Amino acid sequence: MIKINISLLIVSLMSVMISCSSETSEETRLISSGEWHSHGSDHFSTKYADLSQIDASNFAQLEIAWRWRSADYRIDEDLLYFTGDYRATPLMIGGVVYTATNHSQVVALDAATGEELWVFDPESYKLGPPNFSPLQTRGIEYWTDGEVERIFIATLGKQLVSIDIKTGLPDPDFGDNGFVDLKSNLGRLEFEMRNITHGAPPIAVGNTVIVGSKIYDYTMQNRSPPGHVRAYDARTGEFKWRFNTIPQAGEEFVETWEDDSWRTAGNTNVWSFMAADDELGYVYLPVSTPTNDYWGGMRLGANVYAESLICLDAETGERIWHFQTVHHGLWDYDIASAPNLIDIIVDGRAIKAVAQVSKTGFTYVFDRVTGEPVWPIEERPVPASTVPGERASPTQPFPTRPLPFERIGVSEDDLIDFTPEIKAEALEIAGDFVLGQIFTPPIVRGQDGKTATFVVPGAGGGANFPGASMDPESQILYIQSVTRPMGMSLIEPPEGTSDWPYVIQYDRSVGPGGLPLLKPPYRRITAIDLNTGEHVWQIPFGKGPTDHPAIAHLELGPLGSVFDDVVAEGGILITKTLLISYLASKDEIGEDETGSILVALDKATGELLAELNVEQRLHGPVMSYLHLGRQYIAVAGGGRADDAELIVFALP
Repeated sequence: MIKINISLLIVSLMSVMISCSSETSEETRLISSGEWHSHGSDHFSTKYADLSQIDASNFAQLEIAWRWRSADYRIDEDLLYFTGDYRATPLMIGGVVYTATNHSQVVALDAATGEELWVFDPESYKLGPPNFSPLQTRGIEYWTDGEVERIFIATLGKQLVSIDIKTGLPDPDFGDNGFVDLKSNLGRLEFEMRNITHGAPPIAVGNTVIVGSKIYDYTMQNRSPPGHVRAYDARTGEFKWRFNTIPQAGEEFVETWEDDSWRTAGNTNVWSFMAADDELGYVYLPVSTPTNDYWGGMRLGANVYAESLICLDAETGERIWHFQTVHHGLWDYDIASAPNLIDIIVDGRAIKAVAQVSKTGFTYVFDRVTGEPVWPIEERPVPASTVPGERASPTQPFPTRPLPFERIGVSEDDLIDFTPEIKAEALEIAGDFVLGQIFTPPIVRGQDGKTATFVVPGAGGGANFPGASMDPESQILYIQSVTRPMGMSLIEPPEGTSDWPYVIQYDRSVGPGGLPLLKPPYRRITAIDLNTGEHVWQIPFGKGPTDHPAIAHLELGPLGSVFDDVVAEGGILITKTLLISYLASKDEIGEDETGSILVALDKATGELLAELNVEQRLHGPVMSYLHLGRQYIAVAGGGRADDAELIVFALP
């Protein structure tokens, strides 16, 4: 006879009812399972693992449990292209780790041992030479309808592939034996497809697979394809809809592309990760800048939907709402990271929210159902352009809350001034630049004796590809960002070399004695409570130039890393108690170091709790999973020296 504890049964049933009635029940179940189903753990892009086995007391004891060398090195070397850093985000489903290589191969690995279960090679490298270097595939997407399970990948060869998760074979019922040709359904001429490929994974919502694109936008010609977003049936591969990120004839906002520039303008693509609310059936798209990034005389107007966050119905492609973060962009302030979906309570009101961090240093927070800003976003006057043929937007949007997480714009008060000598030299150097607020346009080089406009946080600054992570229990958003100022000026290209009368010229002039020109911190992590919009804490992340001979005697402490390649590195993993990321050893220890330092911070305060030296240089987002009672931390690394690999850590 089976005995049942009625009181425990009632409590259990109540717990199940509460869980199932929760508006984020699917995300909650996923987080609790210890699996990692999407690039950001879940479609909300939390990058959160509800795990606590690895904590402050034992983090430094982590060791490498297993590592997997990229299958790319099995490809005939005559077919290999340069790939550089390895940054793919692995997934973990049902005790198996799935990941992609830089050449768009997909692999299944035993989550405990790293034993290779299968490898799928789409042979995209056979489809012609790449138009990007280095090549990178940043991830894959998992989908199930409750019966079948698939991995989707958008390859460098312009293929959308559906792979059976169990066998590693293409789904014969999807497209052409598992493949859909992504050179189709874009609405532009075929020859323009040379400049387009794929890096970030697609996203599968309901029965729809949505695909963005990566477009090479530094060419000298106005021939880049548009970044229209396409969707396909998850079972059959049949084309379902296209959302025109550059409005076409008869569509709303086409008038914001003056002089019919919508016919020829390119880019405005979704090259980064997307997010989705599966219960609402909505997908959220972070959109990039149009061509030409820095001179918009051939695309006058606000250029909706460029540099916008767009919410679409995933089934139909219908636009639900959008918000443009930069009007008529001239600074390459595209939205470079996934939105974060989070349920918050503001002034006693429950809000299903979406937060979008950006290169601008702002966090834009909306009701993700209606698109209404949670806190006011004000249109404020900004400087006009002085470049011939250009017309900058007279206003730009400024969120009133949260406050910026980065330095925005620059004045003499922002210049480095640790000593009188350093301050005097900084003022002299800055005299070559136009200093101003964040949306001060680039100048023609030499105007009024100035070299360039000093743009802060810079096109590679603010919150770039790693984006933000969040704790769904505390509603705190964690943002890794960099201050990466850039001198931007426009010059006339050599005659006959370009469609543009002006192209960009960068000036990375450094400050006194090789120090940065601006005050620190140069890299930082910011924690923001999205229930209040208040900053909880902010720390400099990385040692930075604190040991520079000119300032070492001041014992300033950490100033934040300043090296160029931090722009798209790492990101943040949030666990039950920790914030986990990493730093380059060369930044922290010395130039001759080639590895990384895995770090654990107290997520409540930002205090450094533990470090772990890793001989490999890490590059990808950090993720964590639980398998057979053991917690693992995984991250991709290497790649520059034919050493791309997935490294997985665990406690002894």
